[in-house]
Amino acid sequence: MERLLGKIKAHFVIMQDMEDEQEIVNQITSGVSFRGANLWVLIFAIFIASLGLNVNSTAVIIGAMLISPLMGPIIGMGLAMGINDLNLMRRAVKNFGVATLISVLTAMVYFLITPLGEAQSELLARTSPTIYDVLIATFGGAAGILALCTKGKGNVIPGVAIATALMPPLCTAGYGLATGHFLYFLGAFYLFFINSVFISLATYVGVRLMHFHRLEFQNPALAKKAQRVVAGIAIVTMIPATFMTVGIVRRSIFDNKLNSFVKTELSQPGTQVLSSEVDQKNQVLNIVAVGREISDSAEAAAKKRMEQYGLGDYSLNIIQGEGSDSILMLNNQLKQISSNHDVERKKLVEMSAEISELNKLLDSYTRYEHLTQEVSGELKALYPQVRTISISRVAQSERDTTAVKRFIAAIVSLDAKARMSPADKAKLHDWLQVRIKADSLVVVY
Repeated sequence: MERLLGKIKAHFVIMQDMEDEQEIVNQITSGVSFRGANLWVLIFAIFIASLGLNVNSTAVIIGAMLISPLMGPIIGMGLAMGINDLNLMRRAVKNFGVATLISVLTAMVYFLITPLGEAQSELLARTSPTIYDVLIATFGGAAGILALCTKGKGNVIPGVAIATALMPPLCTAGYGLATGHFLYFLGAFYLFFINSVFISLATYVGVRLMHFHRLEFQNPALAKKAQRVVAGIAIVTMIPATFMTVGIVRRSIFDNKLNSFVKTELSQPGTQVLSSEVDQKNQVLNIVAVGREISDSAEAAAKKRMEQYGLGDYSLNIIQGEGSDSILMLNNQLKQISSNHDVERKKLVEMSAEISELNKLLDSYTRYEHLTQEVSGELKALYPQVRTISISRVAQSERDTTAVKRFIAAIVSLDAKARMSPADKAKLHDWLQVRIKADSLVVVY
């Protein structure tokens, strides 16, 4: 048995695969700084991730996470805590702050200028962190530091970057600032903070377990204080996510009980349950069904068994028959309309602007028809020899060029025996130009 246990244990020993400790420290330390190329790569990665969130493309988001250098200062903070290197900690924290600020500002700039303003599912998924994100960040950070400390790194580091998802929350935070959705900003930034803290914490634990050489604090009290600060940050970060997770789990359990109740107690041949909705305020369970009606006796029996499914505090309201697709379905439609209110309002504004432009264009053509009638009456008094006048917009194109010349043309016809001197023609031209307010006017006789 001992021999078997020894063989099994040998498979889990990693010390023989360890890189030189100083080389590991140098490698992590070199990735802490954000200058020159690293900074530009980060900016480009943020733009790519923002585009991916904007068009709801998972592949683009993954690509942005692969090229992002954000892991450098985060792992650097964990290493600094593990080896008691205060100088490295200051550098890592400073660069982490700079990288975070630049990332959020870059994402905000993108979402301010993009014509696609609607929040997609990939973006909304980064606004509600849970305890599961804590676990993902912890295990991802553990895998990352283990890969950095061993010779066969493989594809672990890119995988950690994808799993822990540092880029999308920062982009979502920028979206929240750009659009004024501050709850999006807070939720996304909290998710990013969770990932950063627990990746660093996992790195710290990994460094301690692998017995890296530690710098000695001259003041032991300072060492204990640093440890308490680290533990405090981890606990404070985890508490809100825990509460959110509890709420999600409770909701999931309730939904499972509700679905089980509907499937077991209300399902019958010829009847289809379209939807079920819980009115938490009034403690009412609304069921919409079509097809063969659920009898009063079946409904009464279902009400008696609601306690068994943890639904005893709710009253049952079955909507069926001709009105089955009315009350609840209309309510759902109203909720959908409400959720899309901003989008619809934006569309209305755009349509209003388009209509205004079309009205201006239409007016530019029809106004000369009215002007022709008005000017015609005035010309009878000023120039009796003028028989008819026609005014319109003209676009003129010459044979040897693609340029188009636009002007107002006035076609004037005189009585059969009437004549106009060049001076009268000039006066008529000037009067018409002032009268119809035309920048460019050509009078044709």
